[in-house]
Amino acid sequence: MALKIIASECTTCGACEFECPNAAISIKSDVYVIKASGCTECDGDSPKCQAVCPVEGCIVQG
Repeated sequence: MALKIIASECTTCGACEFECPNAAISIKSDVYVIKASGCTECDGDSPKCQAVCPVEGCIVQG
């Protein structure tokens, strides 16, 4: 299952976009979104986007 970004929590800092090894994160309508078909949750490792996100609970299981 892919991760998702809670739009109301996203500060559009951009940290997650550059950390994603699959380029599954992009900005749309002034917030970042995760393309579900591209997200592998970092193949069993700790998700890199969650690790760099400054907002607790912004990136969650989809």
